[in-house]
Amino acid sequence: MTNHGTQSKKQWLTLLLSLLLAACSTLPKPSTAPLPRPATSLPKVTQEPVAALPTPQLVASKWETLPHWGVTDLGQSQLAFLQSCRVLKSRPLWQNTCAKAETLNTQDNAALHAFYERWFTPYQVLNTDGSERGMITGYYEPLLKGSRLKTSQFKYPVYAAPNDLLTIDLSETYPQLKELRLRGRMQGKRIVPYYSRAEIEAGAGAATGGELFWVENPIELFFLQVQGSGRIELPNGKQIKVGYADQNGHPYISIGKKLVEMGELKLEEASMQGIKRWAEKHVDQTSSLLNQNPSYVFLRELPDTLSAPLGALGVPLTSEYSIAVDPRTIPLGAPVFLATTYPNNNVPLDRLMLAQDTGGAIKGAVRADVFWGFGESAGAQAGKMKQQGRLWVLLPKDAENGLAPKP
Repeated sequence: MTNHGTQSKKQWLTLLLSLLLAACSTLPKPSTAPLPRPATSLPKVTQEPVAALPTPQLVASKWETLPHWGVTDLGQSQLAFLQSCRVLKSRPLWQNTCAKAETLNTQDNAALHAFYERWFTPYQVLNTDGSERGMITGYYEPLLKGSRLKTSQFKYPVYAAPNDLLTIDLSETYPQLKELRLRGRMQGKRIVPYYSRAEIEAGAGAATGGELFWVENPIELFFLQVQGSGRIELPNGKQIKVGYADQNGHPYISIGKKLVEMGELKLEEASMQGIKRWAEKHVDQTSSLLNQNPSYVFLRELPDTLSAPLGALGVPLTSEYSIAVDPRTIPLGAPVFLATTYPNNNVPLDRLMLAQDTGGAIKGAVRADVFWGFGESAGAQAGKMKQQGRLWVLLPKDAENGLAPKP
């Protein structure tokens, strides 16, 4: 290697380390599709799902260990699985199962059970310490009041992705970094971290001038960014769909946790609803609270024809049957049996879900975020959902025959 090549490599490594330390960001969502939320460690949608069998966090199980499996209604789950197959059917690991799935009657529950038991093996998902329980939360598609023009009522901007935001991909040179995307901006000849939330709100960067809409409530806008997709109702009553476009590269910090640390809320009060109630009583402190989270999500307008938000897999999410997962353990598109309870009660929620999305706060093996759908009732469920649960990922038996890609 020439001295010039060595120096170049050192420069890139220096850049990489500085960005990682200052503003490291995992790949949120493929920018070619309108996707709901910034994600963590997401493989590109065009890649084969990660081979899960060699992972020690997936342990072969039996169908009878899945709570209430024998009486679970699989009709809606199968419709969601067919959405996954729109992407998965082109991949060797999933071709046979998707082809068979397309021939089944989604109203024949016995046939659906026979299909999964014949074509899949359940693997229980375990945490790195061997424990089987993890946090189950929820998200939804909110509705905000807004306008395309700034007014005295609508004065909080919904920004599009700014043109000075850089995405740095080092995967070709450093394959071990293939799951990372770094965000930054040019400062002279240097690449430095992009502006934080506080800086963006103060007018820094090229976001100003790229306002898509203006809304009336900053805390509602914050939660729209957290959810990653939603709708904005204009003064004429028309609803416009918006979705995730990009993110500034700063880590997500929970403002609910901050309020608990400040003694403003008890831990059990730190739900979305609890945070909103606090903001209503402390309007003058809301901006300061929001700036405790340096992460900022940019949005974009979506087609009216889109039936539902698109998840990280690139297919429409199914209300109450799609979940966000950490794809480092659970392959996107895979069926996942969830055993938990409904929010704030002990009623079992044992259901076959589909891993079709990711999320910035969805980190860890036994970790899932349930998509509850659109509107206030969905928001009520999503906002208070925070309980323990167990997961089993269903993988095609073809994986056992060596069709899974090597890790």
